[in-house]
Amino acid sequence: MKKALIFLFTVFAAISCTGRKDGDFTLEILTTNDIHGTWFDSTYVGGGVRNSIYAVKNVVDSVRLAAGKENVLLLDAGDCLQGDNAAYYFNYVDTVDEHLYVRLAHYMEYDGITVGNHDIEAGHKVYDRVTEELASYDIPFFGANAIRNDNGKPYFPAYKIFERGGLRVAVLGFTNPNMAAWLSESLWCGMTFKSLLPFVQETVDKVVRKEKPDAVVVLVHSGVGSGNGSILESQGLDLYKSLKNVDVLVCSHDHRPIVYNNDGEGFSLINSGSHCRNVGHGTINVSIKNGKVVKKTVSASLIPVDAERVDTTMRRIFHPDFEKVRAFTLQYVGENKVPLCSKACYAGQADYMNLIHTIQLAASTADISFAAPLKHNGYVPVGKIIYNDLFTIYPFENQLYVMTMTGQEILNCMEYSYDHWIQTASSPKDHVLRIVCKGDSRNGDEGWSFVNASFNFDSFGGLCYEVDVTRKAGERIQNLKMADGSAFDLNRKYKVALTSYRANGGGDILPVGGGIQDLNDRIVARYPEIRDLLYDFILKHGSIDETSIRNYSKIGQWKFVPESVAEPAIKKDLSLVFGK
Repeated sequence: MKKALIFLFTVFAAISCTGRKDGDFTLEILTTNDIHGTWFDSTYVGGGVRNSIYAVKNVVDSVRLAAGKENVLLLDAGDCLQGDNAAYYFNYVDTVDEHLYVRLAHYMEYDGITVGNHDIEAGHKVYDRVTEELASYDIPFFGANAIRNDNGKPYFPAYKIFERGGLRVAVLGFTNPNMAAWLSESLWCGMTFKSLLPFVQETVDKVVRKEKPDAVVVLVHSGVGSGNGSILESQGLDLYKSLKNVDVLVCSHDHRPIVYNNDGEGFSLINSGSHCRNVGHGTINVSIKNGKVVKKTVSASLIPVDAERVDTTMRRIFHPDFEKVRAFTLQYVGENKVPLCSKACYAGQADYMNLIHTIQLAASTADISFAAPLKHNGYVPVGKIIYNDLFTIYPFENQLYVMTMTGQEILNCMEYSYDHWIQTASSPKDHVLRIVCKGDSRNGDEGWSFVNASFNFDSFGGLCYEVDVTRKAGERIQNLKMADGSAFDLNRKYKVALTSYRANGGGDILPVGGGIQDLNDRIVARYPEIRDLLYDFILKHGSIDETSIRNYSKIGQWKFVPESVAEPAIKKDLSLVFGK
């Protein structure tokens, strides 16, 4: 009798320790990523319908209703706090009330969220506040590989254990390790970002040993990548090929909707894309016998989001917040007397970039300005300028930096930028712009697009030069001189105005093109965010006009030559990319 009681006690203790019950269990995992502030379903100007977190809520509710809320996890893989007027407003304008994203995440009942690089870009005041406010609702803002410099521990939560679907589930979150290459250290001071390889596996192993979960989900704010281990910011496929003891890997960052399934066994990868267009859906089926997992199958898919099918109650609750942002967005700033079109920048010198170069040179002590069009196809017509137009002209929260560079380094950067922008052509029938006809991995649309990111197509203010499209790479910059007509000296040190993104190595123009490795040592001045400088510029001048942005003795002039080849070829190329 005594032996029987001991046996029963032992069995009971074992079951109590593992928490496992025998049976078949199903866990549904719903994922979003790269929402980029698409919180409201209406635009601020014109009232057009767009994808939003309201529509995501409708999808989430349908799955929770069908599967049972207790069997569902809702997770996000980062870049929540940037990309829209609403994000800007609640990051920097309304800093007293609880952050709107936190209230939305609480209403949505997110279980966990991973920190993205654009969340870090918002600055310590913003993401520290959001981390604390999310924690008040027991929602972790994950970032296991952001390591504190003072004590070697994660700056953000590393993981959390959930009891869902009858299972013990470990969710781990990691941010992008390439942060230092994009952002000013002031935005992430006190941290070091570790590569996801081998750090994710090391962390998973520790959690599995300690927590003994039935299922493991890993969220990474990292692109899918090529899987060859060469891209620090996109290590998704590298992880997918190498991770052990993981059931679902959620990727993000590159806005590339994609799913990989390993024949239903073991491991799936999900990237839902961006901007609330899809919801990632993973399903884990687990069979437990005698307290042990004896079978597990995993599958994943994408659920398209219908922008018009929204949670109407959610819309009503948050409508006052929408009206706050709308009022801020519609405030009058000044007058625009020249049309500003970013598409024109790809064909040569254009007023859109004249404005940016003018601001960067006027606000600093720099001799030369590096800048690229940050809106792929932005347009601000002649007429009143409202604050919303400032987001069209300058959509990112980049600061203005000034660095020292030699003339030779500047020339090398120029050649590098244009080599990613154009290709060698000999006749108007050739392609001058570096474009390709293929499907867009972000939305599946077929068509022509730039091979490289247009936000890295830097032109160079303060200089006069020509770009010869008939010459090979490294020999295209011709007739180079300063804007005032003086000689450009390859041996002289110049002060260069550029964005914090570029100054920290973003786009590789400085470290690869210019061969500059000591980037931080070159910085001699830091100024406010460029959109704020744009706002101040318009207030000072009252308008954007030809007089204020076409002072060529300051900003210089440039063009593609020979015009008989470049002009018709580029016109044809642009019609392929943007339509006639």
